[in-house]
Amino acid sequence: MGAAADGDAAGGAAAAVSGAAAAVSGTAAVAATRETVVGRTDPLSAAPPDGLPSDPAVEVACAEHAAAPPDGGLDEPSDRDGDTGLDGSDDGPDSAEDWAQFGSLAPFVARPGVTDVFVNGSDGLWFEDGGGLRRDDAWWCDERGLRELAVRLVGLGGRHIDEATPCVDVRLRDGMRVHAVLPPISTNGTLLSIRIPRRRSFRFDELAAAGMVTVEQAARLRRAISARENLLVAGPAGSGKTTLLSALLAEAPHHERLVCIEDVAELRVRHPHVVSLEARQSNVEGAGEVGLARLVREALRMRPDRVVVGECRGAEVRELLSALNTGHDGGAGTLHANSLTDVPARLEALGALAGMSVEAVARQTVSAIGLVVQLERVGGTRRVSRMGRFEVDVHGRLTIAADGQTGAPALRDVPC
Repeated sequence: MGAAADGDAAGGAAAAVSGAAAAVSGTAAVAATRETVVGRTDPLSAAPPDGLPSDPAVEVACAEHAAAPPDGGLDEPSDRDGDTGLDGSDDGPDSAEDWAQFGSLAPFVARPGVTDVFVNGSDGLWFEDGGGLRRDDAWWCDERGLRELAVRLVGLGGRHIDEATPCVDVRLRDGMRVHAVLPPISTNGTLLSIRIPRRRSFRFDELAAAGMVTVEQAARLRRAISARENLLVAGPAGSGKTTLLSALLAEAPHHERLVCIEDVAELRVRHPHVVSLEARQSNVEGAGEVGLARLVREALRMRPDRVVVGECRGAEVRELLSALNTGHDGGAGTLHANSLTDVPARLEALGALAGMSVEAVARQTVSAIGLVVQLERVGGTRRVSRMGRFEVDVHGRLTIAADGQTGAPALRDVPC
């Protein structure tokens, strides 16, 4: 009886010691993560920014990260595209330190489904998770802490922000994009806009099942890929242009070589032979810039089967149209346009930046692009609203008609 009691006492003591050690280990993990979050271990920040150490949101983020699985991954599958209604896995930053660089914003950028985080200086924080922009009334950070956070994030992207350069856009690893603006350019304090790209690419069948395209539209798009028609995917910001284009490119035969050119690498194409080129901004001295127009020219020397420009926004439209007119069929690009009828005007404007006349834009575009796909976003739903093809009117200007209707009148904006 005495020996058994002694054994129980020893076991209890050992369990107590083990529990205490675990508690100390957990506390140390939280403390270590907290130090990273507030910048103490960040080489770009010698001291913790004011406003961050006492922020309850930081403590919550630290506790969550310290309790993460050994591989640092998020426990729950997530969908960075948020509102497509599809479940997927998140292959984004995989450790507490990856998220900790965002300081008190870590709980928001690490949250599954969040695609955008905006800090409007003294007006607080907003985020988008697929249900429209929402404000978090509990979040707060003073101006000094927010400015130091902006400086640190911009520094992580290899650039510098100060009064002489108050507006800076950088890309962090994994395609995350940060745009910062400092006072006095911003009248209500430091501004941060963080774009969090989706980590999972969707198959075309999944998009169709989610209602992004109808059965007829899906069949038409598959025919376009099979026939190597050149595509232009247009739509407003956040309408799913990159999502749809990635899925369509994945339908290309696997023996083909795809060269993708982007300002910020966001295309996630499930294809065995994809080469990605990303534009580079100039450094502090103003040197080293590599723009999209040059990358298009470089891509043509890489023997591509399909040339893809992630987004046409400037003079690179001239190189893209030239490439698609010289035997590089099956190419594609995206364009910001609020409606299908706005696409011709947008191309004319971009062509003007490249020194092209409206007549030259019209002739080059009609010859180069076989199908235009217009996307829209209504509430939390992204879908293909219209498809069309380019034509030249009697005045030599670019117009657009409904796909499949030769000689049809030019489209006009009407409710879909």
